Parts: sequence; structure tokens; C-alpha cells
Amino acid sequence: MPNATTTLLDAKAFDRTLRRMADEITELNDGSDNLIIVGIQRRGVQLAARLGALISASEHAEVPRGSLDITLYRDDLQTVGPRPVVGPTDLPWELEGKCVVIVDDVLYTGRTVRAALDELADFGRPARIALAVLVDRGGRELPIQPDVQELDGKDGVFVVRMKADV
Repeated sequence: MPNATTTLLDAKAFDRTLRRMADEITELNDGSDNLIIVGIQRRGVQLAARLGALISASEHAEVPRGSLDITLYRDDLQTVGPRPVVGPTDLPWELEGKCVVIVDDVLYTGRTVRAALDELADFGRPARIALAVLVDRGGRELPIQPDVQELDGKDGVFVVRMKADV
């Protein structure tokens, strides 16, 4: 039996949502002058690139973009295994005094964001850090909330219910 899939956002709704998020990020930061967009590996990086491009186009200024791999900052690293796969962290700018927006696809317990905040602190002290997520699942274990919210080669948001093995 195939998995049941429910579409929450199709490609058009996905695009509209990203545009709204980009506008909210720009408003939250009074423009793009001191703005840096940082995506959490993996899908957060893709979303950050798209949001950054939308903001750059609307503000007529290049918005720096980067990535965080939070693997070594996880609070459950010992359960990952003896050789965790670590992706690139790319933050080639000075963070001091900047407005950093951390971007991820889904916010659930808040533990990934906590790890991202820990890693970001190793690179400097921004004036402000905001969080932008596409989907907020609830279920928070830490007091973390998105400031802005509303990929697998296909734009959309889908809920896939796996059929239980019998």
C-alpha cells in the first residue's frame, strides 16, 4: 500500500509564502543593510538562498548568505554514531553588530535552533538574531519560537503518513 500524502502548499502557494517571508524579514530588520541570512543544513540552506535572492531583488542590494551545520552542537551527538557526517558551515563575514536571520524548514522541539544558536555564538555576537521557518509543528521542548514563518526538487509542503508495517 502506498503512503498517504496531503499537500499543504503547492508550488504556487509555496512561492507566495516565500515572498511573504522575505517581505517580513525585510520589515523586521528595517531593510537589508545589516542583514545576513543563514540556513541550517540541509533544507534551511536552500530556503535561505531563495529568501536571500528575493530580498536582494526587492532591496536592490546583495544580502550575504551562509550556512550552519549543527551536527557537532547537537545535544544527542552520542546517539548519532561514532562517525557523524558533518557538512559545511559557511560564515565568511563579521557577525558583530549584524542582524542574523537563521532559516530552517521545520521547527519542532527547538533543539536544532538551540544548536544553531550555540554554533553562531562561536562566530561572533550579532546585534540581533531572528528565526524564520516554513513550518511550525509545535511540540516545543525549549522556549524557542519563530519570528517569521509561513525540498526535494519539488516546491511544496506535504504531510506524508507512513503505512505501518503489518
